[in-house]
Amino acid sequence: MNDLQGKGRILGFFCRSFLLTNTQHTQVFFILILFALVMFFLPKNAKAEDLALDSPFNLETISAGFDHTCGLKMDGTIVCWGDNTVGQTASPEGTFTQVSAGEYHNCGVKTDGTIACWGDNGEGQATSPAGAYTQVSAGGYHSCGLQPDGTITCWGDNYYGQANSPAGTFTQVSAGLSHNCGIKTDGTVSCWGLNSYSQTNSPTGTFTQVSAGRDHTCGLKTDGTVTCWGRDNYGQLTTVPDDTLTFTQIDAGRRYHSCGVKTEGTVVCWGDNSSYLKAPPEETFTQVSAGRWHTCGLETTGKVVCWGDNGFGQATPPTETTFKKAQVSAGGDHTCILKTDGAVICWGWNEYGQAVSPTGTFTQANAGDTHTCGIKTDGTVACWGYDGFGKSTPPSGTFKQVSPGGVHTCGLKTDGTATCWGSNTYGETDSPAGITFTQLSAGNWHTCGVKTDGNISCWGWNPYGQATPPSGTFRKVSAGLYHTCGVMDDSTVSCWGNNYYGQATPPLGTFTQVSVGEYHTCGVGTDGIVTCWGAGIINTGENFNFGQSSPPSGTFTQVSAGDYHTCGTKTDGTITCWGADDYGKATPPSESNPKSFKMLVWLMLLLD
Repeated sequence: MNDLQGKGRILGFFCRSFLLTNTQHTQVFFILILFALVMFFLPKNAKAEDLALDSPFNLETISAGFDHTCGLKMDGTIVCWGDNTVGQTASPEGTFTQVSAGEYHNCGVKTDGTIACWGDNGEGQATSPAGAYTQVSAGGYHSCGLQPDGTITCWGDNYYGQANSPAGTFTQVSAGLSHNCGIKTDGTVSCWGLNSYSQTNSPTGTFTQVSAGRDHTCGLKTDGTVTCWGRDNYGQLTTVPDDTLTFTQIDAGRRYHSCGVKTEGTVVCWGDNSSYLKAPPEETFTQVSAGRWHTCGLETTGKVVCWGDNGFGQATPPTETTFKKAQVSAGGDHTCILKTDGAVICWGWNEYGQAVSPTGTFTQANAGDTHTCGIKTDGTVACWGYDGFGKSTPPSGTFKQVSPGGVHTCGLKTDGTATCWGSNTYGETDSPAGITFTQLSAGNWHTCGVKTDGNISCWGWNPYGQATPPSGTFRKVSAGLYHTCGVMDDSTVSCWGNNYYGQATPPLGTFTQVSVGEYHTCGVGTDGIVTCWGAGIINTGENFNFGQSSPPSGTFTQVSAGDYHTCGTKTDGTITCWGADDYGKATPPSESNPKSFKMLVWLMLLLD
């Protein structure tokens, strides 16, 4: 019996006596007091299994700093916890797309593309430059940011040349203690700054991700294997997993350990094992971030779990219950959502089984015209529904994104290449060779993708110019029936293709996401407000107005446009739909909050 279990039994003894002798209302109040007591009783050096029940909220991404942690919430706001000696956990106002926790400071990319930093600023590391950025990385006493044109800008301490912006264009940058590394557009790694332990002597080969730690660096190769270089005093290099294991994401810690998410979703850590650093919980994860002597990960449900040293509370996430994650996808005449526990629920037209909710857990689920596809926690793709042309028969291998279209499906593999299957009448499955992408979208008979350099590449049917993208750099793309839209690096929306209903004439303003339907388009503004345009707005004398372009009030984190209906995830996590409701496709099922159920089960076990 560990210390926490012993204290739980003591609390349980008093709970039984109390609950048997008091009214229901008093019992509920006491349960709340009990939960607070259990949080107070947590040990300072908590193991993963001790903390797993004490982080019931969800995040989009997480970043572990020296002795603190920050996370990006589903509504775009940032929450930080742990050491606050120099204000590093004083979460800033506004909404963000990314956050990075450094040694004693943090930086984040705001929804308008600008950078905000907070915490220690002794070397100017928290004085962010002007301009738009797509990614930021907070290091020891300096920071680096990636601009839309692929160039890198660094600021702060430059004693070892770590703030000297390198030449060339990049797709990612990572700032360590006194050195940096980045992925160049050709997939090779370039490093600069302090090189006392060869931490900037990058190996040959091509990579999809790089992570700079204190005195060592790790890279994720295009084949999914991991290689590390630099200091090896705690086995940071010699205990790296061998080439039989493949990963989807890695993180070099702020001191002497590193962790990675394997393709099947479990976490492996290597190097220093102080404070149980190499003992992650046996759950499935989508992301992991290693700090100095603590590590935090995001489970596939979006829940935060931390392990390791907890001297500053850096391994105890705040116990909020308002962070929900539900991804919604509107198809032709059916709709699917990805629940917080990784389960998929579908409803609407089901003639081909496209609305049959599958078993298992997923990290992504997308509804096509008459079929649905999702990525399972092991990285493989599963599809169900109509299988004409073989569009619901995915290839083997691991993927990080899947997009089902009208007559075909495309997937983004873990190495960034595109693979498509199904009908190829118009070349819609002829994905370009030798090109890596960050995102794909399959339309009815054409496909578009955002390349690693930010440009758009499209292929397939093109009678209306829907497969002829404009020049410029983009963050996201969405392909529909006869038109395509994308969010550019300045957060404006650009559309091309058929515009008979005004569906390719986006409004002014800035957006975080856009989704293309059959004859209408919807986007989430940087203020969280959904705006739609196209059919249902312009009267052409044809009966295509089902209200699909008239979104409800409120703020949203995501929107998905189907043929004649639209669904969105509101900032409180609820799903709402509007437009045509034949087959019940715009009527989401009502379900109880699974987190509330988990909390009740946990309390019952404690009292048993």
